[in-house]
Amino acid sequence: MNIQKGSGGLRRGEPSYHRAVIALFALGLASFNAIYCTQALMPALSEHFGASPAQAAWTVSATTGMVALAILPTSILSERFGRGRVMVMSSLLAVVVGLALPFAPTIEWLIAGRALQGLAVAGVPATAMAWLADEINGIDLPRAMGQYIAGNTLGGLLSRLIPAGVMEFGPWRWGLAANMMFAAVCAVVTVALMPKQKRFTPKKLTIKRELKAIWNHLTTPVMLALFSISFLLMGSFVSLYNYLGYRLIADFEFSPGLAGSIFIIYLVGTVTSGWAGGAATKHGRGPILILGILSCIIALPLLLIHNPVTTIVATALFTGGFFIAHAIASGWVSALAHEDRAEATGLYLTAYYLGSSLLGVISGLVFHILGWGAMLEFLGLMVLGAGGSGMFVASRLKQVA
Repeated sequence: MNIQKGSGGLRRGEPSYHRAVIALFALGLASFNAIYCTQALMPALSEHFGASPAQAAWTVSATTGMVALAILPTSILSERFGRGRVMVMSSLLAVVVGLALPFAPTIEWLIAGRALQGLAVAGVPATAMAWLADEINGIDLPRAMGQYIAGNTLGGLLSRLIPAGVMEFGPWRWGLAANMMFAAVCAVVTVALMPKQKRFTPKKLTIKRELKAIWNHLTTPVMLALFSISFLLMGSFVSLYNYLGYRLIADFEFSPGLAGSIFIIYLVGTVTSGWAGGAATKHGRGPILILGILSCIIALPLLLIHNPVTTIVATALFTGGFFIAHAIASGWVSALAHEDRAEATGLYLTAYYLGSSLLGVISGLVFHILGWGAMLEFLGLMVLGAGGSGMFVASRLKQVA
């Protein structure tokens, strides 16, 4: 399958290019802050509401599950109504819902609110990568995509660090409120800087046409392999961070705030996702994708060692590898989809968030019943499956995309 670089679109060095990159970076901060804003709070939620780890995990899985359900329909609607409009409205709605969450009286109400927030925020991941692929010149797309993923990474990091830091001085409700106020500021920055979309052509939508587009992507072997990488790696990554705090508190006697600060390791992903785009341009997507997955495979056995320093180093290795693989795989899907790009990125992200939701809950049950080691073995099977898919994609598509 040939991938053309394409002509036209925003080029690096142009003012509109930099405005677009900053706007999408801020959008990633706001949206991923909203999606994962309760993950660092899970041990505190368990203590406050008397909930098990698997029950507390639903405050994350309900959001990602709703994102998974809504992302493909939203991406299809963006083909008709415009991606920029969908992204902006989605981020603002998610912030409005999020500002009400600190007042949830029970864990059930919090889970319901998080599900509604997931439905609201789905428009951002549904359209952002397709917006970049439409508006950024193909030569600069890998770099711009990597910077967008870096914004997602930093947003995910701050969604954990802000509440973890606030919990050192107050209850979890304060931490969640502070988090959502930060997301609101980022959403305003996005609205102020987002360039008007110039290369978008509305598409007439029909059910038959959309089903055909989805079927074509699902029956393309390399696309299906990239979707499986998304499902397996994201599910493994979220599972690791969901239950890492419980291990740090129970086995290494970290305070809840200190355990939450482990998410600063996300900065490794910010660096590696940004690096991955440039490295793919130079060395090809395939080798960099395999490098990312291999890093995750190496990290998992190290996480079995009963030592806090080794645990932190191994988590950093897994985090860096995951974001390398995600930056490459997501960009590759956009590059391969010469037609029906929104449907392609929508399917990739549906798999991404389904992995987060389903594997996040399943691994929680494994952790609750069988313990940390059994959960890591389960995650190892998932990552090995992603590695097989990565080898297949790299062997089929050897040229730089």
